[in-house]
Amino acid sequence: MTDGPSGFPPPESREMLGWRFRDPQLLQRALTHPSHVNEHPEDTVGDNQRLEFLGDAVIDFIAAAWVYRCYTEFDEGRMTRLRAALVRTETLASFARQAGIDQALRLGRGEEDAGGRRRDAILCDAFEAVVGALYLDAGMVATRSAVEPFLGPAATSTLADAADQDAKSRLQEWSQGELKVTPRYRVVDERGPDHAKVFVAEVVIGDAAVGQGAGHSKQDAEQAAAEAAWESLVGPTPSASARPAAEDSSGTD
Repeated sequence: MTDGPSGFPPPESREMLGWRFRDPQLLQRALTHPSHVNEHPEDTVGDNQRLEFLGDAVIDFIAAAWVYRCYTEFDEGRMTRLRAALVRTETLASFARQAGIDQALRLGRGEEDAGGRRRDAILCDAFEAVVGALYLDAGMVATRSAVEPFLGPAATSTLADAADQDAKSRLQEWSQGELKVTPRYRVVDERGPDHAKVFVAEVVIGDAAVGQGAGHSKQDAEQAAAEAAWESLVGPTPSASARPAAEDSSGTD
């Protein structure tokens, strides 16, 4: 078999994400970083930036529809946060590695020497481009079938990581991200004898008290207050045991 440009197999033999491309040049373009085109102006395939633009939108839709179908107990806020975690740069870069896209990329020599094949931003863009190419080559049904298997394990890991955070850390991350405000804590009551004292703490976001909790130390009381605030503002604590609901086979394609 004769190799194509930069030692890659000829495009007619190429498969990616479980799909054999009918238009192999689409896949070759999706795997071509701009640095390769800059160093090989004779290569007329083009770079993957336009396909990246398309794939970004396709992935966002697939992830949103999947979260909607699979996590039927989530409200809009939790669905939004989970979808955002599934389509962020680091997550899509990990999908690219799982699919072998990191090894198939066509990079310029300079980018190769600089470690571009390991950079999350480049791998994320390439995954988006390959998904965009797949959508053009095969349509939405095949693209959904290729992308959705990546989402389940990533969602489970994301929810487990959130559950492992202590309540104060979780609340602070959410408050700073959503409200641009850092929560403050204050002890509002102490009761009981010294050997069994109970502290009551309150968490304040902005000017509003949003949660109260009690504990045998100030730290425990603050954690309880943060947990109460989370449930009031966001919803039930994320659970590491959360699993997607059975998918509705009647969903639209």
